[in-house]
Amino acid sequence: MGIINIMKRLSPNAFIRIAAVLMLGCFSLGANAQVAECSKKVYLTFDTGNMSVAEKVAEILKRQNVKATFFLANEKTYRGDFALDDSWKPFWQQLAKEGNHFGSHTYDHDYFVKDGPKGQVFEKQQFGPKAGETVLYNEAAMCKQIRRVDQRFQEMTSQPLQKIWRAPGGKTSPTLIRIGDMCGYQHIGWAPAGFLGDELNSEKHPNSALLEGASRDLRDGDITMAHLGIWSRKDPWAPAVLEQLIVNLKGRGFCFGLLPKDSANQSK
Repeated sequence: MGIINIMKRLSPNAFIRIAAVLMLGCFSLGANAQVAECSKKVYLTFDTGNMSVAEKVAEILKRQNVKATFFLANEKTYRGDFALDDSWKPFWQQLAKEGNHFGSHTYDHDYFVKDGPKGQVFEKQQFGPKAGETVLYNEAAMCKQIRRVDQRFQEMTSQPLQKIWRAPGGKTSPTLIRIGDMCGYQHIGWAPAGFLGDELNSEKHPNSALLEGASRDLRDGDITMAHLGIWSRKDPWAPAVLEQLIVNLKGRGFCFGLLPKDSANQSK
């Protein structure tokens, strides 16, 4: 007897019960498939840089339904303005609206030079009134550089940063990390395989090689690092590599998380 004839012989109540069981089974299969599909997690992060590929990065993340964590400094951009100027306000507002996360990269993009006396640190400002100078920061001065980004971000988006920061170049010391902790901000670095290479020489490190390496080497829990534009790279990284990298990682069973890692908001 065919299944259609069997279904015709069922009472309405029996038909409804069977349909419910079938739907529940399909739902369970779908849920299990989703878990199997997303068995690992990677954390995409971007530092400001010169912002030349910022809009492209945002487009790719939105198209791929992926969120990322951005570390902001008031860096000079390819437009001749600065990344935290009002001219960039709509960009940051849109990223925030879409559920991305944000941390401080220090306001003047201060590079750690060395530890100073009495728990202080020497930092070299890349931008701001003392650009190019090496300045001795005590805890209060270093906290101001971290928190100033938070204050400016709130002015632009009406929401605070996550309580995280990243030292420019990833250059730190135990003293600098301690200062950041005392300011209330957790320092976020990146995994060795997470260095995506967008600031390397494009002739020696072509996009195809960078894509292949990251697609192969990233592991569960790794944090990546790239920029929203780099002055020195002739062959821009983001348009050529980012979207295919996301596709490749999804194919390996990765989903994409937001920082800090204990955040309740995660993207699939």
